[in-house]
Amino acid sequence: MPSIRLSSTAHALGRMLVPSDLGLRSAAEGDDTNIGLSIGPDAVGVLSRIWRADLDRRRSLSTSAYSVAGALLPLGQVQEIAQRTEAARRGAVSGKHEVVAVRDMIHMFTVMDERHGGQHGRSSLVQYLMSDVASLCRGRFRTEDDRAAMLSAAASGVHLAGWKAYDAGEQGLAQRYYLQSLALARESGVTGHEAFVMRTRSQQGMKLNRPEHCLALAEVAMRKVRGRVDTRTEALFEVTRAHALAGAGRRRGAVQAVQRAQDFLMADQGDEVPFWALSWGPVEATVHSHTAKVFDKLRDQRRAAEEYAAAAAGRSASTYARIFALDLVVQAKMQHAQGHIEQACATWGRALDSMERVQSVRTRKAVVEMRRSLASVRARNIRPAQELDERAAAFLAA
Repeated sequence: MPSIRLSSTAHALGRMLVPSDLGLRSAAEGDDTNIGLSIGPDAVGVLSRIWRADLDRRRSLSTSAYSVAGALLPLGQVQEIAQRTEAARRGAVSGKHEVVAVRDMIHMFTVMDERHGGQHGRSSLVQYLMSDVASLCRGRFRTEDDRAAMLSAAASGVHLAGWKAYDAGEQGLAQRYYLQSLALARESGVTGHEAFVMRTRSQQGMKLNRPEHCLALAEVAMRKVRGRVDTRTEALFEVTRAHALAGAGRRRGAVQAVQRAQDFLMADQGDEVPFWALSWGPVEATVHSHTAKVFDKLRDQRRAAEEYAAAAAGRSASTYARIFALDLVVQAKMQHAQGHIEQACATWGRALDSMERVQSVRTRKAVVEMRRSLASVRARNIRPAQELDERAAAFLAA
């Protein structure tokens, strides 16, 4: 049995939380209901079942609901993953070369994801993780540092699989991937990586308007990296904490956290950002995008629009087509809310230009919402709005 350590949250509760405390059953073979909604000593084994179900597009997982109980797990069920036995490591000996190869492949899939949307290359990614990466993780390594780096690379690949499920609107499946990514990152022991996945899980809850545990996740993640990573990476954690504070109605704390995130960026001394922290491209653009979400939550539409514009300006429209477009869509929404109709239409038009070759449920939803916003001005015969609505209708029909 692996040794167990309790987090500060679990200490506060006075005992260890187990799946049954959260209303979760242990997933029996053949029962997809709770696959991946716990953190155990064999993340690769759990993932092999999730991968098979994902490739089959098994309905029980693709339509599974986001679990509030599952959001609590990294806080209440903090279990140190046991060392793999020597028997599980038998096979080819891996080292730095294999780690670099996996990182390069994950980077290629990430670039593909940003340019063409989450559904492009999704099955190929899962197949690669299920065959090559799983075998490498179960194999032997030249050094413990090589093993840690491989587990961290695998965690990034699983995180990307979660992101692709998220982009497809499959939130329950995304949550399962994120939990197992967290397990691999924790097992790797790489400083900051586990906290980064906790940060992602906080953001997922906020995006779904499920604020339970979001602030706790963001604050625990921040404490884990404070002073232990480069300042640009620290800015990513601080701006997520700002978003969670805004969601909790703590305006002053949110604004102060935004300022700290900006201060971290200004303090940058050129240190290298870890590869796992670059999931959404340039750090500065990501900080602007999440700062915009803070001001949107605080109902400061002018500043939100400015930050979304800065985020889009910080990313290449060709390399980051999807997120570039989504930032512009929300910027236009803020402009529209301020009464700047023609300006909003121009911004929405740029967003549509970037979406043309993107396969993403989120971009389609964004266009549907765009048409709803335009409904109020179409009847006023504003020509840019009418032309944009026609473009949007054609985009959805295609």
